[in-house]
Amino acid sequence: MAKTIAVTSVELKDDKQQALATAATVPVDDHTQHHHPELSHLRHADDALLAKLGYKAEFKREFSLIETVAFAFSIMGVIASVSSTFSFPLASGGHVGMVFGWLIPSLFVMTVAASMAELASSMPTSAGLYYFSAKLAPPKYAPLASWITGWANITGQVTLVCSIDFTCAQMITSAIAVGSGGSVNLGAGATYGILLAILATHGMVCSAATRVLARLNLFYVVVNGEPRAVGTSIAAIVALLVCSGASGQRVSTREAFTDFENNTGWTNNGWAFLLAFTSPMWTLTGYDSAAHIAEETAGAARAAPIAILVGVGATASLGWLLFIAASFATASVPALLASPLPLPMAQLFVDVLGARGMLALWSCVIVVQYVTGAAQGVDASRVVFAFARDHALPGSRWWKRIDRRTRTPVHAVWLVMVLAGVCGLLGFSATALSSLAGASVIGLYTSYVTPIFLRITSGRDKLVPGPFTLGRWYLPIGAIACAWVSFIVVLLLFPPGQTPSADTMNYAVVIIMAVFVFASVSWMVSARKWFTGPIVNVDDSRTASFDEKHGSQ
Repeated sequence: MAKTIAVTSVELKDDKQQALATAATVPVDDHTQHHHPELSHLRHADDALLAKLGYKAEFKREFSLIETVAFAFSIMGVIASVSSTFSFPLASGGHVGMVFGWLIPSLFVMTVAASMAELASSMPTSAGLYYFSAKLAPPKYAPLASWITGWANITGQVTLVCSIDFTCAQMITSAIAVGSGGSVNLGAGATYGILLAILATHGMVCSAATRVLARLNLFYVVVNGEPRAVGTSIAAIVALLVCSGASGQRVSTREAFTDFENNTGWTNNGWAFLLAFTSPMWTLTGYDSAAHIAEETAGAARAAPIAILVGVGATASLGWLLFIAASFATASVPALLASPLPLPMAQLFVDVLGARGMLALWSCVIVVQYVTGAAQGVDASRVVFAFARDHALPGSRWWKRIDRRTRTPVHAVWLVMVLAGVCGLLGFSATALSSLAGASVIGLYTSYVTPIFLRITSGRDKLVPGPFTLGRWYLPIGAIACAWVSFIVVLLLFPPGQTPSADTMNYAVVIIMAVFVFASVSWMVSARKWFTGPIVNVDDSRTASFDEKHGSQ
């Protein structure tokens, strides 16, 4: 019979600190073979710590430190995310929206990332955020805190998968339009069809073995461009700056940093500028993925916080440089907004690089976005699996199943893809991206901030520090993170204009309220009687690693 995990960590403190110390001190050697004794010892320490948290090892630990960083980085996909959301700062401030509409939110998001990294280092489990909430909340309210966090996170995860793949479909239709010289312009129906095809292929990719997924994300690092590799993001930055200068359309430094234009439906310039925050907030999501694949990571207590901080920091920095380059290359904001192409960034590349140059670079952007969607699909499926493992979803017995061959939650993967396909029907509205982006940001950041709020209130003395800790700074950093998320949640519920119609309203409020009503009714009618939060599933051999129980591959 399943037992509930105790909501305090005092009784496990000594054992857990020992396990954390072991997992932190054994180095992760990216070149180590699977039979290397140090790596085997590291995996055993990880699985021992997982058992202390209440879960048995069900995954193979195939993700190394660099692969975990690449995974978190891949979900945020700099060049693809900036290209997808370029319309938000373009309309909400023009040049000022591009430069400062990205910088300001990025600084605040770092406080959320730092707080989350501390939690992930202390409790490296796929259950992630809703497990953190259960452990840090007062015992009486632990199940409710876990319930709220879990449903908010799943809402954000599914809508993020949909929004990434929807913009990937828009990129493909933009490429077709440019390649045909404007003679072929696909509508909403064709875009939705492409979206479904992308979701189907992502379902197959995300159902693959963990080792395949880990190698896929290393490929992403090369494509997208880390500091040591000349990738798509860096190439785009250089191309925009150099080619716009050569063609004479590059604007002055003063104009690139100070020109403000309000092309939204709001008359108040200050409020219009705030809507530019949608772009960085949507881009800087999904970094909790490092926590969700913790059970598939070697040295998770150390690798997860590093992946979160490096992923967010690198994405924020590269994104800001890319927007600065785009600001210099933008000669006319109204002209880009009036483009017939689905994405204004595609038109900017055409203006600066010409059709052939745009298609060459754009093909790389499409690949980046496709891999980003695949990584997000993996992340979302792990969240569904973890929540179902604790019997919190309708049909949990199906969604928590692990495929015997691939050792991945295949049923959870396809549930995510089907739900994302349903959300994709919003593509037939004029505000599809703002609705999907708003819903994903609200859902994810609500789940991010709930355990952070509990950490600085009821959970001040409950956290057993991991290898990464904020020390005494956890309180001010956590308070800033909570205040910022509260502001953003309200902001992203507003429509893009003051007089919305059925076609131009922000449907994020519909998605969020639908899930809120369903989760609330389920809780009051039934779940509060039986849902107790994370459930222990370890047996007497709880410290045995996956490799020991199934044999090293």
